[in-house]
Amino acid sequence: MSYLVLARKWRPRRFAELVGQEHVVRALTNALDSGRVHHAFLFSGTRGVGKTTIARIFAKSLNCEQGTSADPCGECNSCKDIDAGRFIDLLEIDAASNTGVDDVRDLIDNAQYMPSRGRVKVYLIDEVHMLSKAAFNALLKTLEEPPGHVKFLLATTDPEKLPVTVLSRCLQFNLKRLDEQQIGGQIERILEAEAIEVEPGAVRELSKAADGSLRDGLSLLDQAIAYTGGQLTESAVAGMLGSVDRSRVGALLDALAGGDGERLLSEVGTLAEFSPDWGSVLDALAEALHRVQVRQLVPAAAVDGDGIDTIGLAGQVPAELVQLWYQMALHGRRDLPLAPSPRSGFEMTVLRMLAFRPAGEDVARPAPSAGSRGAGQGSIKATAPAAAEAPSSEAASRPAMESREEAPAPEATAGPEPEPKRVQQVQAAEPVASSPPVPSSTPAPVPISKGGTGLIADADDWHSWVTSSGLKGPVRVLAEHCGFVACSGGELVLALSPEDELLRKPALVEQIAKALEGVFGGAPRLRFEEADGAGDSVRERNQRARDERQAKAEQVFMNDPQVQHLIQQHGAKLVPDSIRPLDDH
Repeated sequence: MSYLVLARKWRPRRFAELVGQEHVVRALTNALDSGRVHHAFLFSGTRGVGKTTIARIFAKSLNCEQGTSADPCGECNSCKDIDAGRFIDLLEIDAASNTGVDDVRDLIDNAQYMPSRGRVKVYLIDEVHMLSKAAFNALLKTLEEPPGHVKFLLATTDPEKLPVTVLSRCLQFNLKRLDEQQIGGQIERILEAEAIEVEPGAVRELSKAADGSLRDGLSLLDQAIAYTGGQLTESAVAGMLGSVDRSRVGALLDALAGGDGERLLSEVGTLAEFSPDWGSVLDALAEALHRVQVRQLVPAAAVDGDGIDTIGLAGQVPAELVQLWYQMALHGRRDLPLAPSPRSGFEMTVLRMLAFRPAGEDVARPAPSAGSRGAGQGSIKATAPAAAEAPSSEAASRPAMESREEAPAPEATAGPEPEPKRVQQVQAAEPVASSPPVPSSTPAPVPISKGGTGLIADADDWHSWVTSSGLKGPVRVLAEHCGFVACSGGELVLALSPEDELLRKPALVEQIAKALEGVFGGAPRLRFEEADGAGDSVRERNQRARDERQAKAEQVFMNDPQVQHLIQQHGAKLVPDSIRPLDDH
C-alpha cells in the first residue's frame, strides 16, 4: 500500500477541523445556514493555510446528499467522492497551467449545463491571478451573472494581481498566517495519533520553520520522521533544518555585552563549524534582542527560553544600545547578499555592534595584540563621560551614540591653527549640528569670568562654558543655539531666535541650569529673550569659522599653479561644492 503524506492524510474534512481561520468559517457557516450563498468567493492568503481545503469543504456542504448544511455528513457518496477528488460536478482548474482565453471559454461553455450528480456545479480555480488579461475579460460576464446552479470559488496567493473588476464581483476572504502555537498544537495532535514520540523542542523548531504555513509544517514533519528514523529529538530536528543552537546566540550577545572582540570572533568560528545559514543566525540574534528589550521595558510580558540569559543581558546592556543592535542585525540581514562571503558579512555586522557604545559608557576592552583577531586599533572607540556629575535622568533619556576617529594631526601650515578633531554624534531623535570636541575626561566646571566674580560675564565666557560643559544630545543643541545677553544676581539671560524656539523644552532648560551649578554655586535662573542679532551663539560662531576655513581652502586651491594650468590650458571646470578643507573630517 502506498504511503499517504501527512499533509494529505490529515487534511481537514469539516469546518470544525480547520485551524486558525475562524473568521472565514463563521461567515461561510452563517451563509450556508441562512441559504444566502453568494455565487463567487475569493480566498486569498499565503501557501498552505487552507484556501483549497475550505473550498472543497464548501463544495461538500453545497452537494451533501443529506442536504445543504455547514456540517456535511462526510459519509454519503458525494462527500466521499469530493474528498477523493473524483466528484464530477467539482471542477478544479489550475490557472497556472491553464492561463489562456481558450481554457476559460471552455469553462464558460460547460457552465450552462446542469450538474450531473449534485445540486450545484462548483468551479474551483486555484492561483487565479495567473490567468491572462484576455482570459479575465472572457470570464467577467459569467462571473458576474452565472447560472443559478454554478458557484465560483477562486483561490490566490497574490490578490493584488487580480483586476478590480474581478474583485468587485466576489466575496473576499483573507486567510491568516498561522502562528507557531497553532502549528505546534496541530503537529502534536498528529504525532499523538500516529504514536510517534517527540521532544517539545523539536515541535518548536518545526513550527518556527513552517513560517505560518501548516502544510509546510507537515511536510517538514514528514521529512523529520524520515531523517531521524522516528526519533524526533530537538537536536536531530535542528540538525536537519540547519537551525542555530540558541545558546550560541546567547554567547554572541554575552561577548558583545562585555566588549570582548576576541571572544566574539571565537564564537563566530564555533558557529562556522556547523555551516549555518548566516541570515538565519542574524534572525535569531534579532529575535533574542527583541526578547531582551521586552524584558527591559515591559517585564510583565517577558518570555525566557532558548538558552539565552535575557535577565542578565537586560541589566547589562542599555536599552538604547539594544535598539541600535537590533537595527544593525536587520540591516546586516538585508546587506548579507552584498558581502564578499556570508560569513564575512555576518562578522562585519557583529563587529559593527561591538564598535558602538552609548555616549558616556566606558566599556573595558582587551588590548589588541599583534595576532589578535578582535577589534584593533582602527576600531571605533567610545569616549568616557564628559561631565563629572551627569544627571541620571539625562543619561537614561539620551540615545546619543558617539565615536572618535583616530587620525594623525594635520600638518602645520601658515595661517590659523586647525580646529581640534570633532566628535561625531548620532542622534535617534533629531540631527545634531557638529560641535567642538569633548575631552574624554573633563573636570568639574570652575569659575571662568575674567572679572573674578565667579559668574559668566560676557559672550566669550558663555562660549567657553558651552564648549567645556560636557552637555550632549538635545540639551547641547539648545545651549549651542543660545546667545549671551546678560548675567546678574543669579540670573542668566540668553537669546534664542524664533525659529529655534522649538528647542526650548522645560526639561532641557532644567538640565542647563543644573549643569551651571558649579559656576554659580547653585542653579541659576534662566531667562530667554528673542534674539536681535546682537549676540552670537556657539553655533553661529562655529559656522563663521567653517565658512572662513572653506573660503580659504577654495582660495588656496584656485591659486594653485597646477589648477590654473588645467583650467587655462585644458578647459578644466571646477565641480561646485567639491572643495573641502583638509581638517574637515
